[in-house]
Formats: sequence, structure tokens, C-alpha cells
Amino acid sequence: MNVAVIPARGGSKRLPGKNIRIFNGVPMVARAIRTALEAAMFERIIVSTDDSKISKIARSAGAEVPFIRPRALANDTAGTVPVIAHTIEFLAAQGIKPSKVCCIYPCTP
Repeated sequence: MNVAVIPARGGSKRLPGKNIRIFNGVPMVARAIRTALEAAMFERIIVSTDDSKISKIARSAGAEVPFIRPRALANDTAGTVPVIAHTIEFLAAQGIKPSKVCCIYPCTP
């Protein structure tokens, strides 16, 4: 199983709300989800977020938001690798072991 993980934290300080900002008519996180869907290579597209607005947009765009990211992984110092590892651990707890995991950043259209 191939899994796309989109790490989309809600607390950007340099550009507040960057992951839900509209870019060419579409929220940034929705663009990342569309790209993953169009690639047609992922069985699951999971958004890891701590933000309810991002969660709502992600679900409406076709991604899963199966958990709210823990506070310890939602601050300025949290790195991408621990965030992706958290998602993999979440899946493993459900008995799911992805063969490949791809990180897709939401703010890179």
C-alpha cells in the first residue's frame, strides 16, 4: 500500500494560515490533495494536522484526517520526520504497514 502524508500544521507564524490560503482559487492544502489524487498512485492520502479548518478542507478535498496531530508535533520545532513517523505508527497500530510513504508538502503548489 502506498500512502501520501501531507503535514499541514495550523500555526504558521511567518505567514498565518498559509496551508488554507487561497492560491489560484484553491486552498493550498487542497492543491496538494488534488495532486496526490491525480497521481493515482496512493491507496490512502492522509493529512496530519492540528487545525480544525485544515481538517475540514482536507476532508472535503478527498483526503483522510484520521487523527488530530499531538501538540508536541504541532509546534515550531517539530520536524517533518517525526510527523511522518507518527502517521506510520498510527497506521501500524491499525495493522497497516505501508510499502511506500510519500510526504507531500501543502504549501508547495
